[in-house]
Amino acid sequence: MDKNTITGFVLIAAVIIGFALLSRPSAEEQAKRKEQYRQDSIAQAQILAKEKEPADLKDTIPESKKENPVDDFFAVPVQDEDPGLSAIDLLRTGSQAEQFVTLENSKLEIVFSTKGGKMVSARLKEYSRYDGDSLYLFNNDAEFSLRLTNRQNKTLRTDDLAFTPIQTEGDSVLVMRFSYAENQYVDFVYRLADDDYMLKYDINLVGLQPMLDRNKADVIELYWAQKMRRQEKSVKTEQRYSHICYKYVGGDVEELGSDKSEQLEVKEPAKWIAFKNRFFAPILIADEKIETALLDSKVLVTDENSEYLKISEATLYAPARVDMNAGIISAGFTYYLGPMSFSLLKGYDSHIDDVNKQLDLDKLVPLGWTLFRWVNQYFVIPIFNLLRGTGMSMGIVILLLTVIVKLVIAPLTYKSFMSSAKMRVLRPQVEEIGAKYPKQEQAMEKQQATMALYNRAGVNPMSGCIPLLLQMPILIALFSFFPNAIELRQQSFLWAADLSTYDTVSFLEWKNHIPLIGTHLSIFCILMTVTNIIYTKFNMEMTNTGQQQMPGMKWMMYLMPLIFLFMLNDYPSGLTYYYFLSLLITILLTIGFRYIIDEDKVLARLEANKGKPKKKSGFMARLAEAQRIQQQQLREKNKGDSAKRKR
Repeated sequence: MDKNTITGFVLIAAVIIGFALLSRPSAEEQAKRKEQYRQDSIAQAQILAKEKEPADLKDTIPESKKENPVDDFFAVPVQDEDPGLSAIDLLRTGSQAEQFVTLENSKLEIVFSTKGGKMVSARLKEYSRYDGDSLYLFNNDAEFSLRLTNRQNKTLRTDDLAFTPIQTEGDSVLVMRFSYAENQYVDFVYRLADDDYMLKYDINLVGLQPMLDRNKADVIELYWAQKMRRQEKSVKTEQRYSHICYKYVGGDVEELGSDKSEQLEVKEPAKWIAFKNRFFAPILIADEKIETALLDSKVLVTDENSEYLKISEATLYAPARVDMNAGIISAGFTYYLGPMSFSLLKGYDSHIDDVNKQLDLDKLVPLGWTLFRWVNQYFVIPIFNLLRGTGMSMGIVILLLTVIVKLVIAPLTYKSFMSSAKMRVLRPQVEEIGAKYPKQEQAMEKQQATMALYNRAGVNPMSGCIPLLLQMPILIALFSFFPNAIELRQQSFLWAADLSTYDTVSFLEWKNHIPLIGTHLSIFCILMTVTNIIYTKFNMEMTNTGQQQMPGMKWMMYLMPLIFLFMLNDYPSGLTYYYFLSLLITILLTIGFRYIIDEDKVLARLEANKGKPKKKSGFMARLAEAQRIQQQQLREKNKGDSAKRKR
């Protein structure tokens, strides 16, 4: 090898070595590459391991172990200037312990968790359960979460994120913040009103608008689920009044069924959604509206030892306000966490003049259909509140309310009794007509003669029914009022410990369920039934007009009180106590009318009417014409039967 060749190889080697030295990475770059290689190796190993796993084992891996939802949602990691652990690191490693923060006023105690920045319990200070324990609307058995969707259609749920209580103002305001970076965070702002059941809830998304799905950036998606807790003694009655309810914007209040599981999509804008049981409810009220809602109510199988009635779920979509300049997306709501008191709920609309903008929370209290609701709203409830304001025992309040109602309808009762008295004094003459037409085929002639007698005497057989019909709206309204009056709850009277549920004593209660009766007998219901039987016997004697009754009608009249015993045995003792008093007062009024009204004078007036010229009323004329046509048809039928027999 000559000198020139050797010199060439040396120069080439020098160039290669020099280039290698100049292009060698720094120590920092070497460390980064080493770490990247390690991560790639781990990732490749995981892929190979997953490919070798059985399919059923893959499906058992929790989502939190498969991927980090926060990093997956935000996609691009954000470098923290602070060398310590960021919020994401804390979430990933689980090193941040769950903390609890409490807001409270004179009526509410609400506990919030840093896990999800959500409410975990709400206790009503002024109420207790039927067994004396604290009354919680929910207590670690409800879920609240905000759901966000990014442009890659990845979803982030806030219920598992680690929030930080960054600001509190006294005992009434709490800000829960989840921060991904200094300029990217989610704020939940809670403001508890003084001496009220309202909790303001505002959502602020800061710096997230660029990464959110453009089609969903102006829509807030909330998920709310809750197991409806049992609060009352009678599971059957409480479940009857437990519903998911909602109100259309400027429209009516609707509800899902209480006796079956049901799913519903609310496609029209709604103002609020309520998970209502008999006397209490959490209600989510939108500042503007809820665009659409997916509701799901699951009825649970219950018995006397059940702690929960139903499982209620709602997925809500509400419009959001987008401030492009500030980079903030926000939406506002209010939670009502309190009792179903008609007067209290009605008061929230007292300052709203526009009917279409009123909340109508009072319609969550079921007071009957429109006519009956009016009777309760403008007659029964004002009188009840006036009497209750005196501080008297609730049993005395119901007694006085019953007396007032009976006095109001006394003129109608008197008119009905007078109609019965007129029919009663004419009974001997009706019996004479019956003796004149004793045969079955003479029934039509007997009926015509009886109606002619009533017409001459100026008696309308239907006049006694009209006053009874006019009383029905009040009676039906009270049937709706008493089971839903929270004012009766845990109010005692005589042996009844709670007028809002059935009353009983130990020897009228048993463990095994008896068909139709259940596990108890209500004392006020028994008293109501006995009084009803006495009234039925008394009334049948008073209204006996001498006309033949349908076979079995007498026993049917006595059977009705027993049917009401089975129907109302589980109803509130306040209702059966009212019915007992009402029947008792009706009997006393009837006896009083019997002594006040001189039946001899009544008969004399009727006899005097017979001599006066009569003009048939429209009803009587139509009745006479119907009888004439029926009699003519009967005669034609008899002639046809006779002709067939002759053949």
